[in-house]
Amino acid sequence: MNLIWYRNDLRTTDNHSLKSACENDGDVIALYCFDPRYYQESDFGLDIGIDLPFGKTGKYRAQFILEAVEDLKNELGKHGIPLLIYNSCPSKVIPQLVEEFQITDIYLQKEWTRDEVAQEQLLGEALDQLEHKPKGHRVYDQFLFHPDDIPYREFHEIPKVFTQFRKACEKQSDVRDLVNIDDYKQEMPKVNETTTPTLVDLGLEPFERDSRSAFPWKGGASSAWDRVDHYFWETKKLQYYKKTRNGLVGIDYSSKLSAWLAIGCISAREIYWEVQHFEKEVKKNQDTYWLIFELIWRDFFKYVSLKHRSNIFQLGGILHHDYEWKTSERELEKWINGETHEPFVNANMKEIATTGWMSNRGRQNVASYWSMHREQDWRIGAAYFEHILIDYDVHSNYGNWMYNSGVGNDPRNRTFNIQLQASRYDGDGKFQRLWLQEGLF
Repeated sequence: MNLIWYRNDLRTTDNHSLKSACENDGDVIALYCFDPRYYQESDFGLDIGIDLPFGKTGKYRAQFILEAVEDLKNELGKHGIPLLIYNSCPSKVIPQLVEEFQITDIYLQKEWTRDEVAQEQLLGEALDQLEHKPKGHRVYDQFLFHPDDIPYREFHEIPKVFTQFRKACEKQSDVRDLVNIDDYKQEMPKVNETTTPTLVDLGLEPFERDSRSAFPWKGGASSAWDRVDHYFWETKKLQYYKKTRNGLVGIDYSSKLSAWLAIGCISAREIYWEVQHFEKEVKKNQDTYWLIFELIWRDFFKYVSLKHRSNIFQLGGILHHDYEWKTSERELEKWINGETHEPFVNANMKEIATTGWMSNRGRQNVASYWSMHREQDWRIGAAYFEHILIDYDVHSNYGNWMYNSGVGNDPRNRTFNIQLQASRYDGDGKFQRLWLQEGLF
């Protein structure tokens, strides 16, 4: 029997772990664990002298994951593959499954960041206690350009500056073809039925989606492809992506694919090849290229974390800069609640607190305000985003926060002029009125 352990690769299409499991001898069963350690209060490994008023995974992202797991269960069922869902630690569940189903092989996406590595280490210690230990098969499956295909032999050769990385990969690397299990269908193995937990089960509060949200969608590959169909083919908004991507209000100013990418409901390769299709059928221009450009940014931050490992969580970042950072509970409270002296910051912070979503333009401004204007420990801001964002991705989140805080990959070490940014991107005040409702304009 083969087990595929799902984490941040919640799809059946273009999934190499699933493909390999289906090609091996024996039936396939799948597993997803809502590891309680991801849903408890946490200090995020920060020794900062204040208590953080939030845990690792908040209600918005948790709900999105719950929906994605349910969708994955339905999609796997079409191939006769059961998805077992547990509200428990993998190190407790997987050894039991190994013995119950005589699992010989475990397939999973390779991860390298702190929490995921710790999770695997605990599992390894538990499996070592078994008489027959299964083989583990890990594969890099979250990249646009696979690590074996980039023009760098070792991760320490990854350049500091994004442009250098992008140009080298565009010139020397190819995006791999997609894989599928379209022809695979097994008789459903007999397993005990499991149920998906609720937000309450995870220790979180239920919520109603706010009608103002720029991200009103559900988790899951089905929803991801519905979004692609809408943005690419129904409205053809892709051909205007670069022109509109700095928008603030509405569902179509950007692709909004980041949340599904973050937990692997859709792969970067799938989006790339869909863009290629669009360019052949509809239009090829700077706007269509710019979506691929953003996918390469996501790759870059993954390679940055592969190169620098735990330094992406350190105060000095990957540059080891020794700034005089501050930590103030009052500053944190005002920032989170949108009670600063900057209306544009406040509007964005109220949006994210209410919906779990914020535009890219908004993220850059509130991050710059927190770390560069108020000189607060940037890791606290990154931790709050980890908690609140629907589309949280460890590599992009901490990579962007370092970038905006002068300890990462930005060679210019810029500080945003918040008022100028508000004038440029919200000149008519529409966004600020939407979230502040204070008649400022």
